[in-house]
Amino acid sequence: MSFKEEIYELLKKHNIQNIELEVPPDSKLGDFALPCFTLAEEKKKAPNAIAEDLAKEIQPEGSVKEVKNVGPYVNFFIDKSKLAEQTIKKIFQETDLYGHSKDGEGKKVVVEFPAPNTNKPLHLGHMRNMALGACLANIIECQGYKVFRVNLNNDRGIHICKSMLAYKLWGNNNTPESDKIKSDHFVGKYYVEFAKKEKEDPNYTEQAQEMLRKWEAEDSEIRSLWEKMNSWALSGFDSTYKHFGLRPFDKVYYESNTYKDGKNIVLEGLDKGLFQKRDDDAIVVDLEKEGLGEKVLVRADGTTVYITQDLHLANLKYNEFKFDRSVYVVATEQKYHFNVLFTLLKKLQYPFAEGCYHFSYGMVHLPEGRMKSREGTAVDADDLMTKMENMAGEAIKERHKTLSKDEVKSRSQEVGIGAIKFYLLKNDANKDMTFNPKESLSFEGDTGPYLQYTHARACSILRKAKEEKDLTPSADIAFNKLADKSELALIDTLAQFPSKTEESFAGYKPHLIGQYLLTLARAFNEFYHSCPCIKEENEELAKARLSLIDCTRQTIKNGLTLLGITAIEAM
Repeated sequence: MSFKEEIYELLKKHNIQNIELEVPPDSKLGDFALPCFTLAEEKKKAPNAIAEDLAKEIQPEGSVKEVKNVGPYVNFFIDKSKLAEQTIKKIFQETDLYGHSKDGEGKKVVVEFPAPNTNKPLHLGHMRNMALGACLANIIECQGYKVFRVNLNNDRGIHICKSMLAYKLWGNNNTPESDKIKSDHFVGKYYVEFAKKEKEDPNYTEQAQEMLRKWEAEDSEIRSLWEKMNSWALSGFDSTYKHFGLRPFDKVYYESNTYKDGKNIVLEGLDKGLFQKRDDDAIVVDLEKEGLGEKVLVRADGTTVYITQDLHLANLKYNEFKFDRSVYVVATEQKYHFNVLFTLLKKLQYPFAEGCYHFSYGMVHLPEGRMKSREGTAVDADDLMTKMENMAGEAIKERHKTLSKDEVKSRSQEVGIGAIKFYLLKNDANKDMTFNPKESLSFEGDTGPYLQYTHARACSILRKAKEEKDLTPSADIAFNKLADKSELALIDTLAQFPSKTEESFAGYKPHLIGQYLLTLARAFNEFYHSCPCIKEENEELAKARLSLIDCTRQTIKNGLTLLGITAIEAM
């Protein structure tokens, strides 16, 4: 029986059921807490008074060592030796699955990201999307759900035609090979060029619109140009995904394959009276009652908009995966778009409409301001990864002057990419953020390298204990020997990991994993400085501490894996 289950059984004796226990923000307040707010109406008392009465009535038994109230909460303190025993044994038993759950077994979730436009290379904003999407998928998966990672390439539309037109007018039949430039960067160069020319002559905008009309009419020349530039963009994306450490997508969709069927859905809705045709022949939907105004679904010239193909794609994903939830990882600036999309899906009475969810995130800025792709001020993902790896490599060579070039390269990639991912994940996704490359690479502070270094330090101690004293960690230890303040604090923190992964999943809050790992790393480093292991003369205590170190190593590794970061064994 888990500690939670013990407490629930204890509460049943006092006729208290169906109230979820919480984990206090500070272990000094107890290991678990019962909020008494929902009991106020039933008992006709203030929550504080209820908590005070219950704390007096409930007698500690089993693993529960103490019960006391703090404000409207009844706090339960677990016997620390029993907490140590259960936590350490659980980590040794579950290893890479510690922190995982089977709650979602039998259910399916589709996570769509990063959904780029094929008119420019991936940039820092896409990197936040990729980091969040991959991490969110990992967190959902660790709760037992079957997760399908899918991508949508927005490979048609006016933005695509702008880069195509620029290449047609000023490209001189050059290629990425002739210009010695990565293929998606080559395409993006012409998108920036078009933006410059468009400011000088607005007629270029109409030419791009005409190109889009021809594309939808399947003009052979335009389609041939589109296929060539599209292949350049997509090839470049695949290289970036691999470099960033994304696992292959389970399914890749293309807007060019979905826009026609989306148009058919709109026409069917028009026949049913759900949508209306304006005097200019545009098809619209009136969402004034929902506070969303009027939304164009098909333009007056017959071309479609993003919402049109998204209607079809939502239905297509459901037919292919029969998902319980479909998550769209898209920036906050598209909040209106998804409000409209989900409203339309409900109007069309699709059975999956309630399961659609927009996971929104804030913009990424640089210290010098906002990025703009069309002006060429966006930070390319490839360039940033290379820069971060070079910076990490210099720091690693400074620390380890005898490492081989191959080892420096391997470590610098793991540290550089890990630094980017953690910096993008450590704060609440809803908030805008400023990315500071130098700050993110620090081996101290709230950074990915700090966590990787802490993991590597634990691995180093384990290797040294084996070499010098032939000690190996195990769950067969004297748990009551772990009584130092820093040991108990570390055990408390380790025990919280499963509840943190559950909380991160429940609120779709990846940053909670990052914040937890920082807390764990600090607790470990305080323990490491206070409690020697290899130099400890009491063998039982040394073995117990070594096992605690191994549990920390395992938990940091599990947390970093959820974040998509490599847990390095040597720094």
